[in-house]
Amino acid sequence: MSNPLTDPTSDPTSGSGSGSGSGSGKSSGVRAGSASGSPAGSPRTSPGVSPGGGDHLDISRRRLLGTVGAAGAAGLVIGAAGGAGIAAAVSEDGSAAGAAGPGALTSVGATQVAFHGRHQPGITTPLQSRGHLVAFDLAPGAGRKEAAALLRRWSATARTLMAGKAPAGDTGIALDAGPSSLTVTFGFGRTFFDRTGLASRRPSQLDPLPAFSSDAVDPKRSEGDLWVQIGADDALVAFHALRALQKDAGDAARVRWQMNGFNRSAGATARPTTARNLMGQVDGTNNPKPTDPDFDRRIFVPAGAAGAQEWMAGGSYAVVRRIRMLLDDWDQLSQEGQERVIGRRKADGAPLSGGSETTPLDLNKTGPDGKLLVPDNAHARISAPEQNGGAAMLRRPFSFHDGIGADGTPDAGLLFVCWQADPLRGFVPVQRKLDRGDALSKFVRHESSGLFAVPGGAPEGEYVGQRLLEA
Repeated sequence: MSNPLTDPTSDPTSGSGSGSGSGSGKSSGVRAGSASGSPAGSPRTSPGVSPGGGDHLDISRRRLLGTVGAAGAAGLVIGAAGGAGIAAAVSEDGSAAGAAGPGALTSVGATQVAFHGRHQPGITTPLQSRGHLVAFDLAPGAGRKEAAALLRRWSATARTLMAGKAPAGDTGIALDAGPSSLTVTFGFGRTFFDRTGLASRRPSQLDPLPAFSSDAVDPKRSEGDLWVQIGADDALVAFHALRALQKDAGDAARVRWQMNGFNRSAGATARPTTARNLMGQVDGTNNPKPTDPDFDRRIFVPAGAAGAQEWMAGGSYAVVRRIRMLLDDWDQLSQEGQERVIGRRKADGAPLSGGSETTPLDLNKTGPDGKLLVPDNAHARISAPEQNGGAAMLRRPFSFHDGIGADGTPDAGLLFVCWQADPLRGFVPVQRKLDRGDALSKFVRHESSGLFAVPGGAPEGEYVGQRLLEA
């Protein structure tokens, strides 16, 4: 099997220069009925933040530009200096940025991400500790009118929940919680355009992904008319959003598939570090960074895009894959064997060619025996941008564990989500290369797949997708 799991063209970013919102600079109140002592709907001011302004945070923008496993400070409203524990991990150059301040765990709930902005939240937002991916199909008979009404409802609910407030008719699932870095991201699948009579406005970037030789894709857990990504730093807050959006769907759409994921929790390590996947590998090293001069060009559809892409300005294309890790087979390898499969040291993620985690791979360096230090079939080598014509994607995954299979092996692995301006210049060339000889392939299995057009962020007063559905 082939898989873009752990290296340069497919790993989590370490910053967000372009941002996914326009954070207001103040902390959000907890939901109605909170036991915090604050009146329902009133703002809760946390230490290190003055109400109404983001200039008094006891944390530098530089620390925010890196995060455990993913990226992006823009659009965040940090509720306390200690809230940096979620966002800070590595600095702009990828190096460790220092330990989170005191109170990182207690301030997790106060961090808010803005709903409105040039890009949707959940793309360059710091990777959260809990996530849900869910696809919907429009109900029989539902068309463009019903889809527009649904996206209007969903956008209103997402905006309310992301502000740490309770929507009308709330279930009370997250009654006492703050926003907890909640993000909700919406996308459209290829079939959405046929169901809504908008086939002429379907971008060519949504053409079906090619088949890969080792895929074992289940169609019932793949694709979909609509896709929603939910992330939060609290499990109840994430589930609350999932439940609210499912209820909002009403008779207009029904769930096609749903997947649940997780990452390391804020404050779990003595200092901010790059995340590890379920194979124990440091996973998130050489992702494109928003400080890179070509970051926006690689990840987002540019403003002024013509033709069928006009409505996608500021948007991105998400490739979503459920990648099962064959952990029992993997664990039979020695640590040295695992490192040679990946091309990096397990302890710290440094390349086998030497240096630290952020040292560039030296693909030509040999050892005393004359053999390449980074093997010719190592995952890090095959997925490197220089080996794929510069192809790159912004990787923002969640791990998953869905119990033990009938064969007694863990049903666990990676909910792989990557972002790019064009899948044919991001995911596809890298995956084709991996498909032909990645040493990691025999330890993973791709079991579901989806490709979704994720439009730009909604301006104030608009809902996500309005420029497509009401043009």
